[in-house]
Amino acid sequence: MSDLLQVRDLHVTFVTPDRTVHAVNGVSFDLKRGETLGILGESGSGKSVTLRSILRLHPEHRTRWSGSIKLGGDEVLEMGSRALSDLRGQRVAMIFQEPATAFDPVFTIGQQIAETVRRHTGKSDRDAWKRARELLEMVRIPSPEQRLKAYPHEMSGGMRQRAMIALALSCNPSLLLADEPTTALDATVQIQVLLLIRELQREFDLGVIFVTHDIGVAVEVSDRIGVMYAGKLVELAPVERMVDAPQHPYSRGLLASTVHDGMRGQRLEAIPGAPPDLAEVPSGCSFAPRCKFARPDCTASVPSLREVEAAHAVRCVL
Repeated sequence: MSDLLQVRDLHVTFVTPDRTVHAVNGVSFDLKRGETLGILGESGSGKSVTLRSILRLHPEHRTRWSGSIKLGGDEVLEMGSRALSDLRGQRVAMIFQEPATAFDPVFTIGQQIAETVRRHTGKSDRDAWKRARELLEMVRIPSPEQRLKAYPHEMSGGMRQRAMIALALSCNPSLLLADEPTTALDATVQIQVLLLIRELQREFDLGVIFVTHDIGVAVEVSDRIGVMYAGKLVELAPVERMVDAPQHPYSRGLLASTVHDGMRGQRLEAIPGAPPDLAEVPSGCSFAPRCKFARPDCTASVPSLREVEAAHAVRCVL
């Protein structure tokens, strides 16, 4: 199966008059059609920045990109504004963390979905509204005819997120980007949304990149998991391998600090310290100051992402 998406040595830097932040520092991965890649890590590790870079959503005037992002052979980092406009929504769609801010509050849900359909498919107003109703039915929103006329604030968080999924799938994209889409939802609704995304991904053979800080969510939806720290992928492996035998000390720390059955009365093993300031990226391994296995050669140079077995790569001198 050929790759749907190829990211190679991606660097993303934000430049302001006060400081320069190196948010992503050499990320590389592939994604095949029908595959789900989960990207896991603490806040500030570069997960969402990587995801949004695929659509070039960062402000152009203060963002510096280098490396390569190829979608179906087309280089995203070299696209002009017209090509980017066609890419967004039609070939690549995104589910945002908080749909209440992603939707325009002054237009109804139906107007916003129908407008997207008209823009990318050229359908008539009538056919676009028909497609919008079909999409709300597909994501199991009750009374879809009524919901088309509702404004975002008139819907619950779970319903808004389902409407956001409907909007994302409105033009049959090949790649779906999900930026922590269940964070603001309660546990029951979270499970429903996760199952819906997984079901739709299989039905439409979508490539999906799912960003989260929740290990349980990543395991539920992913085929492979990439762990990010300080703007770098430190481990990339099939989900079973990542859960059963994580190799990087940071990956092990994340799994050890997660609550699971049978832990009543036990103390969680927290990772000491805090992530580095990406305005001043440390030399060598960025995790070394927090790592209990650190040794002098950890800070001598940046470890490369090396394959330790088939489909399992780790960035660690150990």
